[in-house]
Amino acid sequence: MRILGIIPARGGSKGVPGKNIKLLGGLPLIAYTSNAANDSKYLNKTIISTDDLTIAEVAKQFQIEVPFIRPSSLATDTASSIEVVQHVVTYLESQGEYYDAICLLQPTSPFRKKGFIDKAIEKFINEAADALVSVLPVPHEFNPHWVFEPNNNGFLHLATGEPEIIKRRQDLPPAYFRDGSIYITKTNVIKDGSFYGAKLSYIENNADFYVNIDTLKDWDKAVATLPIVKDKL
Repeated sequence: MRILGIIPARGGSKGVPGKNIKLLGGLPLIAYTSNAANDSKYLNKTIISTDDLTIAEVAKQFQIEVPFIRPSSLATDTASSIEVVQHVVTYLESQGEYYDAICLLQPTSPFRKKGFIDKAIEKFINEAADALVSVLPVPHEFNPHWVFEPNNNGFLHLATGEPEIIKRRQDLPPAYFRDGSIYITKTNVIKDGSFYGAKLSYIENNADFYVNIDTLKDWDKAVATLPIVKDKL
């Protein structure tokens, strides 16, 4: 199976200006994701999709290919990730390059345990899934079986539609949220406009590695987390 790694990194960050090349522990943020991708034995190639020439030059320093500069129409606040990935697929296929699956690696989730990408790819392949995402457990107090929504009359009902609440924490079924670290999707599913498809698998990440940088507070968390995870990257 031919798998393409894609690192999306536009230049117009507002929450943390210049975050994709802002130094974190002496390295530009995208270096953490670039290094993790380069360590993978299953990614046939990894490219960066960026609209920013400075980001492109930094990516090249970390052995990530920059086959094009992303169109400005795909670098706005409203441009979706699926559109960005579809653009990459269309462009590379126009150059005669075809891949069976895409591995999206967001630089805003910079910390991945060594070998985690390959472990995710192996699970994706072995389960013949349409897609796989990395996840973390939802804290029990936010489990959907304990979440209430207001109905049209202003009264609360369980979000799951069940008539009675599950009383004991120990009886709650597992629930997960996407941690943003890894998305692996078959190319034909991407072309259909989805990252998930009908058969969505998952791999549980380590909560110690969870950072999703969108604000300066998130950046401060990344700075505080780095000494905890550095020897495992």
